[in-house]
Amino acid sequence: MSDALLYLNGVTVSFDGFKALNDLSLIVEDGELRTIIGPNGAGKTTMMDVVTGKTRPDSGEVFFRGTADLTRLDETAIANLGIGRKFQRPTVFENLGVFENLELALAGSRSTWHSLFARLDSAGRDRIAATLERIGLAERARLPAGALSHGQKQWLEIGMLLIHDRSLLLLDEPVAGMTDRETEETAALILDLARDRTIVVVEHDMAFVRSLGAKVTVLHEGAVLAEGSVEQVQNHPRVIDVYLGR
Repeated sequence: MSDALLYLNGVTVSFDGFKALNDLSLIVEDGELRTIIGPNGAGKTTMMDVVTGKTRPDSGEVFFRGTADLTRLDETAIANLGIGRKFQRPTVFENLGVFENLELALAGSRSTWHSLFARLDSAGRDRIAATLERIGLAERARLPAGALSHGQKQWLEIGMLLIHDRSLLLLDEPVAGMTDRETEETAALILDLARDRTIVVVEHDMAFVRSLGAKVTVLHEGAVLAEGSVEQVQNHPRVIDVYLGR
């Protein structure tokens, strides 16, 4: 556990008698890019809910960096540890500019009213400019976020996490609804980000999963069914039976 960035051991979550997670154990190493796949209801979203403090497990351990017990912290405290989550549907402020979305994200815990009228210092502007370059939206900085394509909104939301330099990013189906070109560009972005942080990607698009070339964890009925390379899990009889063969 001491060497793992994220450590889940024996995690169980029940909803009205249904076990969304069933004795789930999972280890993600520091600096790793991991993809997680599985059929609907396999426990992928619940797993991320537990890691981010949205859901409390019935039993089990969840540690970050070996010492922070995430089961005892609320969502804000967990985010402040350096864990960021991007949901499937982008949640950007569509009436504000792309730059302003990042400015609000940078403001963090300050009140929205104060944030809107606070003067941005040069360090803040430089941080936003660097983030815009990294997510490929520098030329669209002054556009309203609502004018962006679906894929660009996803990149902006990733940028809103990068502003706070999250060391662990949880990305929920980041290419859902994207064009082929946006999907390719998103893969390139994630691979670039994975050079200096840990990323866990939950995804259904197997072509996208293959393009990332990362270790794959397959969840089924709330537990790990298989782990390995894309080729290994694609040829796993049980994975074919419960997921890929459908």
